[in-house]
Amino acid sequence: MYDTARLGKEHGLKSVMISNGYIQEKPLTELCQYLSAVKIDLKGFTEKFYQETCTGELKPVLNTLTTLKKIGIWFEIVVLVIPTLNDSAKEFQEMCLWIRENLGPDVPVHFTRFHPTYKIKNLPPTPVKTLEMARKVALDTGLHFPYVGNVPGHEGENTYCPSCHNIVIRRAGFSIRENHLKNDTCKGCGQPIPGIWA
Repeated sequence: MYDTARLGKEHGLKSVMISNGYIQEKPLTELCQYLSAVKIDLKGFTEKFYQETCTGELKPVLNTLTTLKKIGIWFEIVVLVIPTLNDSAKEFQEMCLWIRENLGPDVPVHFTRFHPTYKIKNLPPTPVKTLEMARKVALDTGLHFPYVGNVPGHEGENTYCPSCHNIVIRRAGFSIRENHLKNDTCKGCGQPIPGIWA
């Protein structure tokens, strides 16, 4: 990945790393100089969930997130919400408070819908109301850009201005339907909207 990202940057290409967050600080720092953005899967917010469901640990992932913040690269967080395993309001609140206090309110957090497949086929798809609750907890905690994911057409997949609350990017699945940004700011009120915009 390092060599590919370096060559891509030399030729004007943008690279995005998608990761579970298990990477040490030194190689991450070296790699980020050639990346445009990073997406981290934060699979839950308890050590119990990481140990029992992921056979890993939470702390290394949190360390990666704080390292990305320190480096200054654009990054986003995706949380796959799995019924009964990582879907409590308490866990969402603890996660969102940690994100706000350690990473800042502008880090996008995508609460995505689980569908039963692969190793977890015994649980139902995530209720949309659970994703809406997670998004509301994030907003109430002070995060500016929480999203509902894997629910095409849901209002929670749009980007809203944190100042005037107008839609600045209207989406339908992976497609952009409307773009109300002007020079990386909200056309309605002039609030800067952080991100990597084409």
